[in-house]
Amino acid sequence: MPGERILLGHGSGGRLMHALIRDLVVKKLGNPVLKELADSATLEFKDKLAFTTDSFVVSPLFFPGGDIGKLAVCGTINDLAVSGAAPLYLSLAFIIEEGLEFSILEKVVDSIASEAKGAGVKIVTGDLKVVESQAADKLFINTSGIGRIVSRRRLSFANIREGDRVILTGNIGEHGLAVLAKRKGVDLGFKIKSDSACLHRMLLALIRGAYGIRFMRDPTRGGVAATLNETAESTGLGIVIDEASLPVSSRVRAACELLGLDPLNVANEGKAVLVIGREGAGKTLAALRRNPLGRNARDIGEFVKAPKGRVIMKTSVGTERLIDMPLGEPLPRIC
Repeated sequence: MPGERILLGHGSGGRLMHALIRDLVVKKLGNPVLKELADSATLEFKDKLAFTTDSFVVSPLFFPGGDIGKLAVCGTINDLAVSGAAPLYLSLAFIIEEGLEFSILEKVVDSIASEAKGAGVKIVTGDLKVVESQAADKLFINTSGIGRIVSRRRLSFANIREGDRVILTGNIGEHGLAVLAKRKGVDLGFKIKSDSACLHRMLLALIRGAYGIRFMRDPTRGGVAATLNETAESTGLGIVIDEASLPVSSRVRAACELLGLDPLNVANEGKAVLVIGREGAGKTLAALRRNPLGRNARDIGEFVKAPKGRVIMKTSVGTERLIDMPLGEPLPRIC
């Protein structure tokens, strides 16, 4: 109802809580498994599975290009996809601050329902808790995801070899800047929107198409810089990237210069870093660019023998710059 707010009683296990779950969550997300409202969802599997979990505390709840609900679905699905798994089922848990407007919660659930339906996944179990005013920031969401492994071999750091190419599936830095602008009420004038999107269909098509994918990762917190440094450290190889090849839009580049940020350190929620053998790089880029989510894909560099465990960028002016692991998150609470 208009103006209705969440009460502590909505998390008490009594009539208010059951009505909220029945009339909002199950009504909008309902499927035969969820409607059982059992303590655990009963599922049948015959395949090798991937399992992931994540929590979302983004502030504000709504931002250009997305919201906490869409983010929760996309983020969990993408964690499964970069592990070589087709997403099947998600859990969904809400931690709600007393006083949250019911209309806000309903809008978030609508977003979750729309994104899950579009992605072809089912919400099969969950939880709902209400905490006192000021004990949380409006709404936190926890999700877990189960997916069926479709990759013939495990995607792992151990597969990476000298000479392998690094591919980014699209423009970087959009999500973090969209959230920052909305949070601070700063009109940057660049109209940057979050890139949050479910990537599983695009990425799994590459795996099934035998493109020779060795490793994938979604560069969320810490951005591309953190992902590349983690990969270099884990393989013992170096990575050399080309600044001119980085897919950074003019709007993101201008905004980062204005705010003193490096696009490589800014979080993404709809992009992936791929590592692939040199012989498959061209074919992979062509396939990615046929998909709207990969139309700006770029080959940005390669793995080298030295310097071991380091990431070096060849700049547009002909020099080299060390890309270090970010010390901390420059934009906290972006997911």
